[in-house]
Amino acid sequence: MLPPSANDPADIEREAALARLFELHYASMLRLAVLLGADDPENVVAEAYYQIYRKWRRLRDAQAAEAYLRSTVCNLVRMRIRHLQVVRKHEESPPGEIVASAESTALLRDDQRVLIDALQQLPARQREALVLRHWLGLKESEIAAAMGISCGSVKTHTARGIAALTRTMEARR
Repeated sequence: MLPPSANDPADIEREAALARLFELHYASMLRLAVLLGADDPENVVAEAYYQIYRKWRRLRDAQAAEAYLRSTVCNLVRMRIRHLQVVRKHEESPPGEIVASAESTALLRDDQRVLIDALQQLPARQREALVLRHWLGLKESEIAAAMGISCGSVKTHTARGIAALTRTMEARR
């Protein structure tokens, strides 16, 4: 495979579009990865940007890049959590306390810590549906596309997540 030409207008356009995408959405994608429970959100987001960089020419609509990026972050967090569950299952010693990165901690204000802890206790699909719906403000159809499930499943996961989150938050009062 030949390296991309620095003079190729398509490559120049791709670089500029990705730079804009990075400037506009890096912080929100990082917060999304944190809220979904990634243990290494910076690496997850970097991998998502790398994947969109590689597949840029295959995007049907450059306007859909943000949605593709969001879906990629969700999928990567999901895969990372599954991987860690398998690793922990086969560890000989019990896992230590998970320590969040300094960047992740800085993103969370003190008044959000209780809510984040409660979110982390939810099943992954419920947490993902709630974050996409209430933090990003996505529509059910957009959430369904990002999660790879039906709109009905989105409603179910959201309702169950809200109910569990409400019970957890009321119990902590």
